Amino acid sequence: MGRIHLSPPDVGETEREALLRAFDSNWITPLGPEVDAFEAEICGFTGAHAAAALVSGTAALHLALILAEVGPGDEVWVSDLTFVAPVNAARYVGAELRFIDSEWATWNMDPDLLANELVSAAAADRLPKAVIAVDLYGQCAQLDRIAALCDQYGVCLIEDAAEALGATWQGRSAGTFGRYGAYSFNGNKIMTTGGGGMLVGPAEDMERARYLAAQARKPVLHYEHDEIGYNYRLSNLLAGLGRAQLGRLPAIVDRCHEINGEYRSALGSIEGIDFMPWDGRGRPSGWLTVMTVDTDALASAATPESICAHLAKQEIEARPAWKPMHAQKAFAGVPTIGGAVADQIFQTGVCLPSGSGLSETDQARVIASTLEALDPRSG
Repeated sequence: MGRIHLSPPDVGETEREALLRAFDSNWITPLGPEVDAFEAEICGFTGAHAAAALVSGTAALHLALILAEVGPGDEVWVSDLTFVAPVNAARYVGAELRFIDSEWATWNMDPDLLANELVSAAAADRLPKAVIAVDLYGQCAQLDRIAALCDQYGVCLIEDAAEALGATWQGRSAGTFGRYGAYSFNGNKIMTTGGGGMLVGPAEDMERARYLAAQARKPVLHYEHDEIGYNYRLSNLLAGLGRAQLGRLPAIVDRCHEINGEYRSALGSIEGIDFMPWDGRGRPSGWLTVMTVDTDALASAATPESICAHLAKQEIEARPAWKPMHAQKAFAGVPTIGGAVADQIFQTGVCLPSGSGLSETDQARVIASTLEALDPRSG
């Protein structure tokens, strides 16, 4: 039996043909017609105004903060429960951090906590320069409320939709609620270019983002640079791959929903087992299925750690939920609003194999191994 990975790339003949098309065009280096087309197609898919294709989602977040004119001493408030990328990006520009806890409905930034903290910050004349709201595991935050709060206080909202391309909130695409949105095409994301990302936002800002991402080179014959730039542009070859993946994204999302539903059907009736809630106001991408384990309610001594360990012995990759940023040594001392919800999700969450290429046979193997890990007789 082969190893079952958490979220491997789902690529095939369509992607191979796209890569060969880009290769045969002889546009190998960064920039080219595939990049231009990929940016346009992302806008067509999401409704974003303009886009800049980049080497990673982290690069997109970094450039978003630069475009928002965030610098040393400015505050950036970030979702506490997240992958580290948006927090690192804020540190790249020298910003001070503040973490906002999750709420239970979506597991994303709690808009009530955000509202209360903005009131206090306004009274103390210490409003943040930006808020980065993360769409966790493919589900959007309550972006309508978060965007309205940021607008009310004149704070730039950056939506980290790295895990949520293909998701919607109240019928609107993930990544389009803030002034800027960031997507990731890393190898484990719901669609991939092997590595890559996309920044979306106003057209004039995306023009500047492309300029900064191309080493801030002035459009003259010799190499002229008036400011610091970055080597952040996506290659033409990878953009071709991204176009093929984007064309298949609706079907990929549908398959992830099927996988999620099968896990819920097979495991959800067990006392002590539940899953990340999917809020009916949106439609998640289904990037990862996250099971929760209430050790007090289980009829066995199983824990998230023991389940992951048991699956690992069966050559099945499973991982805990994200460890909150306030609990990371690199960010010790960062002010945190709340934190208990993020802590509990981390302590109880198990991410199960969820890639859209997961076969029915392999999913049955994951379910059978999970049941073994939960069986009181196996303790």
